[in-house]
Amino acid sequence: MPLLHALRSGHWQSLLAAWLHFEVSFMTWVLIGALGVFIAQDFGLTATQKGFLVAVPLLGGSLFRIGIGVLSDQYGPRRIGFTSMLLTAVPLAWAWQAGESFAQMIGVGLLLGVAGASFAVSLPLASRAYPLAHQGLAMGVAGSGNSGAIVSIALAPLLAVTFGWHGVFGILIPVVVIIAAVYWMLARDHEPMDGSTHHREFAALLREPDTYWFCALYAITFGGFVGLSSYLSIFFFDQYGLSRVEAGWAAAACALAGSFSRPVGGFIADRSGGLRVLSLLYPAIAAFTGVASVLFPFPVALAALFLAMACLGMGNGVIFQVVPQRFRREIGTISGLVGAAGGIGGFLLPSLLGLFKDLSGTYTTGFAIFAAVCTLIMPVVMVFWRPGLQDMIPRI
Repeated sequence: MPLLHALRSGHWQSLLAAWLHFEVSFMTWVLIGALGVFIAQDFGLTATQKGFLVAVPLLGGSLFRIGIGVLSDQYGPRRIGFTSMLLTAVPLAWAWQAGESFAQMIGVGLLLGVAGASFAVSLPLASRAYPLAHQGLAMGVAGSGNSGAIVSIALAPLLAVTFGWHGVFGILIPVVVIIAAVYWMLARDHEPMDGSTHHREFAALLREPDTYWFCALYAITFGGFVGLSSYLSIFFFDQYGLSRVEAGWAAAACALAGSFSRPVGGFIADRSGGLRVLSLLYPAIAAFTGVASVLFPFPVALAALFLAMACLGMGNGVIFQVVPQRFRREIGTISGLVGAAGGIGGFLLPSLLGLFKDLSGTYTTGFAIFAAVCTLIMPVVMVFWRPGLQDMIPRI
């Protein structure tokens, strides 16, 4: 079978390690969003505060991701990935034992950004374990570890009903430690790591126009995916009056679509060309989020957001099918840069939804702005970013 042949073309143990790292890191990274309804009720937060609360871990991921990408290129993703997983136990313990105010949970959220930096570890590990011909599949499989968001969004509210939301943070600590040990046993560094050229490579990346185009595209697709994953339970709870557990399940269904469509996007891009696929995905995302902005009855809104998340997930896979081919040697650093842009996009989206809910009294405005951005991005790309490398690697 072609799929099995592709998986066997590289080091599948490292691919599994990359997936596990991403899965558990994502569970940790979006945990505040998964428990956002509980935390907001305890602290009596406004819509703007709710949006900011669930967005802060996403910003933290951006802040940590570049540095961890640098370290991943210099010392190897195996060591850096193991260390970063253990470090996430610190904010988890803080929330478990002392998360008693909005300000403290903002601090917890920033430190949980270490988990969000897993992009700069998992994706380079998977990329270096597989040949160029199967980059889309390898990166898609590793990236599907963002299904950890589904686990948190679906299960955390159920656990919070029984153990309290503080207790959920404590429950996750042994999970993180165990998976860190498994990661250490499975992962291998597949290229010699030479930090002597890193500063030159980092500066060169900042001079490359392609870097900024990848960042802009990923800020929309990944920012949309992770931002909505963190915020949809609050949206469904506030807008449609679902229970806290029901809102979590509805949000988890949408996150499921985005997570498992990621490898599909990479697989299709391997065969059809990344830019060509993206030119279809962004208008589709705009259409579905535009429908959601109308605030139709719950079944229609759920279907629209489910499809929007599926397209966002595919877009994530497509972009990281292209990135390793354009920046093979600097994959850790470029993953950190592009991933940081995605985290910033994720920070902006729930912040925007909450802010405009307070300003206008409706979620329509925030969703409509996001739909407009998705509508405009591809015309801009087609005008200014010229396709090259078999219609997969655009260049100016």
